[in-house]
Amino acid sequence: MDYSKYFDLDLENAKKYVVDHTDFFKNKKADDLHIKEISDGNINHVYRVDNGQKSLILKQTGKTIRTSGNPLDQHRGHIEERCLEIQRKLSGGQVPEVYDYNETMHVILMEDVSAFKNLRYELKEEHIYSDLDEQITDFMANVLLPTTDLVMDSKEKKKLAEDFVNPGTCRITEDLVLTEPYYDYNSRNVFDKSLTHFVEQNLYENSILKANVGELRNNFMNNAQALLHGDLHSGSIFINDSGIKVFDSEFAFYGPMGYDIGNVVGNLIFPYVVQKVYLIKNGKGNQKFINWLHNTIRSIFDKSFAKMTAKYNEIVKFPFYQERSFKNKYLNAVKADTLGYAGTEIIRRTVGDSKVIEITSIENQDMQNLVMKILVKIGIQLILNRKVYSRGSEVIKDVDNIFDQMMN
Repeated sequence: MDYSKYFDLDLENAKKYVVDHTDFFKNKKADDLHIKEISDGNINHVYRVDNGQKSLILKQTGKTIRTSGNPLDQHRGHIEERCLEIQRKLSGGQVPEVYDYNETMHVILMEDVSAFKNLRYELKEEHIYSDLDEQITDFMANVLLPTTDLVMDSKEKKKLAEDFVNPGTCRITEDLVLTEPYYDYNSRNVFDKSLTHFVEQNLYENSILKANVGELRNNFMNNAQALLHGDLHSGSIFINDSGIKVFDSEFAFYGPMGYDIGNVVGNLIFPYVVQKVYLIKNGKGNQKFINWLHNTIRSIFDKSFAKMTAKYNEIVKFPFYQERSFKNKYLNAVKADTLGYAGTEIIRRTVGDSKVIEITSIENQDMQNLVMKILVKIGIQLILNRKVYSRGSEVIKDVDNIFDQMMN
């Protein structure tokens, strides 16, 4: 088969591609393999290929969004592959192993992580993972700070930042996360008509909020601080009792560290709020699960910066950067970014068109509207007070206070 020009792989020629590009299935022919598409089929083709004993994942980055026909830069596949390799090494194996990447076909062959489960769906099922805070904060502390100018050689870091220029996916974030929820110029925000006045008053006409989001947007676009995953929500984290695997890093780029940390914190607030509403409104919320989420949100914020501080002390060697006042100011800025981007993530997933299942699965419209109002208010509070909080206990206390105010 000729792979010198790009074409979309289907079920049959994907098996042939695997045989032609790796010896993972030794002495096997394409006809000996089983294949199943496991993607949603909208942007990328993702296949699981197996021989009955072991399996791998084939991911091909497509040319267009197939529902709209809008073009996408396929270079994001190269970016994802590079990010996986770098973060796997830094994290000690918390991302899938890459077996092969083909620049022409835009295909990654990688480790199958099906022994792990999607964290977002695990949280929806109210499953508790007591080590989640340790696992995800280890990952973030180990992969973020080592890719900054504080640690890397200046020339090497600038070259790496150049390699990870990712304008297509960054533009998606700039629009869908950091603009449209507050300025619906593309008419893509989605919410019940009864929420129109609430959204207009709290988001569209909120000048103070928009100025703060403007600061976060500008920071996202211009602060090439560290190599980010770029889309580190709970659906990009797979988990089991042995640990986590982080993947889907096609949004990777050089940006502010707080964007990744904030995405993790923000996405845990969705199930937390939903469960608390369920408990009060119909008695069906899981109090044990709520308590675990409460502690986990607090702990992830605190442990992220405790581990970041320890990592800083270990690997930052330049004398100016070892000064206590510099270190404190630097890490406090990352804390503020974390909370600001947690807020923008909550708001965009609530009123924007890329919603989370925690919201869309609420069948009762009045209850869904209530959850959305609470989440918007929490997001606003995190953005406006992002420079005030210093501990996770303050963050979760304010989340609870807003919840109580909205429920009264």
